Amino acid sequence: MRRRCVAALLLFTTLATLPHSASLHAQRPTSMAGRSTVYAPGGMVATSQPLASSTGLAVLRAGGNAVDAAVAAAAVLTVTEPHMTGIGGDMFAIVWLAKEQKLVAINASGRAGSRMLRDTLVARGFRSGSQQGAMSVTVPGALAGWDALLRAHGTQTLAQVLQPAIAYAGDGFPVTPIIAAQWAKETAFLARDSGAAATYLPGGRAPQAGEWFRNADYARTLQAIADSGIGVFYGGSLGRRIVDRVQALGGFITLDDLRANAPSWVTPMSVSFRGYRVWELPPSNQGIAALEMLRILEPYDLAAMGHNSPTYLHHLIEAKKLAYADLDRFVGDADHLDMPAEQMLTDEFIAARRALLNPSRAMERVDPGPLRTKSETVYLSVADAEGNMVSFINSIYDYFGSGVVVPGTGFALHNRGAGFTLTPGLPNTVAPGKRPFHTLIPGFVTRTVNGREEAYMSFGLMGGGVQAQGHVQLLLNHFVFGMDLQAAIDAPRFRHYDGYRVALEAPFSDAVRTALQGMGHVLFEQPTVAFGGAQAIIRLPRGWGAGSDPRKDGLAVGY
Repeated sequence: MRRRCVAALLLFTTLATLPHSASLHAQRPTSMAGRSTVYAPGGMVATSQPLASSTGLAVLRAGGNAVDAAVAAAAVLTVTEPHMTGIGGDMFAIVWLAKEQKLVAINASGRAGSRMLRDTLVARGFRSGSQQGAMSVTVPGALAGWDALLRAHGTQTLAQVLQPAIAYAGDGFPVTPIIAAQWAKETAFLARDSGAAATYLPGGRAPQAGEWFRNADYARTLQAIADSGIGVFYGGSLGRRIVDRVQALGGFITLDDLRANAPSWVTPMSVSFRGYRVWELPPSNQGIAALEMLRILEPYDLAAMGHNSPTYLHHLIEAKKLAYADLDRFVGDADHLDMPAEQMLTDEFIAARRALLNPSRAMERVDPGPLRTKSETVYLSVADAEGNMVSFINSIYDYFGSGVVVPGTGFALHNRGAGFTLTPGLPNTVAPGKRPFHTLIPGFVTRTVNGREEAYMSFGLMGGGVQAQGHVQLLLNHFVFGMDLQAAIDAPRFRHYDGYRVALEAPFSDAVRTALQGMGHVLFEQPTVAFGGAQAIIRLPRGWGAGSDPRKDGLAVGY
């Protein structure tokens, strides 16, 4: 009999709504959203959906480590939050190994199919950044990443940690409110693909909040992987079905592309900031933009500006523009960079970028820094009683990814190929076998204690292009303004899009908005989901603290 990991565990949290503040300088040392930071002595799990959090906690309490719990929780999220994540997508992770006192990291993003040619895409009218459908499907890397993580640093097998997800898919579960609302908005999109409609629109509509949803096809898919290993996906019978369907719809991956897929163990990049060291993954993802923003902002007296004051927000927005312009020019597949990524963090490069920041006027167009050469998504965090910590992110990119579900498989294939550019000659220019630019970024923070580097925070924030700028806002809330972890997550955020366009969450006052407009920023409204959903865990002298974003359905739980 399958054992279901239920939420009848000790949950140290309350649900919340977003905070509201009419002040220009709304510093809040603790959360005012009704949700408290979670504290626990043994282990901790923070995810965007309650069943995933309780699954991870059950794994920890049964003796599994943080890696086991992270993959188990991630697998459950592919069932309960299918518009955000799945085995048809990619994943990245940073892991603190307590015994070795070091960080390891994995890039489990797939590559463009061997038939994905720029000229073909141009001829077919491919649209970078917004493309869905079979043309946008690249090789899914997530499943291989799960397996590699478990083999290297877990204590359980993939077959073991998949069991809770198999149970929830086969037996069903009640859909949570935020997920239900997002799901319903994709009804017309899902109806375009017969497999997607059959899987995600039972009875012709999306499930409502509290309504039971069952995905028997996906349960069978996961069970086949548990029984036969990931080879069934990467070149086996399931892979054959995927390739045949994608090619029939005009896509570019082959069975050999699936067989060739392999995750990469990578070395995280870091910068020091206010006594801490912040770590992100190197290209092909956007983590370096968060590091560049922190370096640009380092000399400013941010605390004196006041939290979320117009001056403070202006400096962050302009720093974001500079860093993201460099992303567009210099970041892509790590094997195709024309400037070492570390060059973007040097004193010389950062000083040149900072010099462009006008303290009182918004920039509309930002060019990338000079070339110098040398010689959305689910995020979760887990910590265990041994001190291991996992920062883990998994995504199918847009809601329901490409919108393509191979009939009978129960999961959507991602549209990560939309991350490529068609502009010739760039690191991220589309080509067969290339990894596309990735928005997914797990974050980590360490600090030096008695001369030794120690783990401090595992954190992340889903939400596509908001992720790097969201990382910086969360970290500054905590490090500069002294907010506790939940308050740092709750605080209202901005999201810069392009040019002068900036979205602010509802809690920002009219006075702040008017002042920003006076500096040249053009403000517009966006739904709450556009500002991302964060999860984070901090290491205490004894035990753990954790926070979970009220913009999502999830929670932090500990024991």
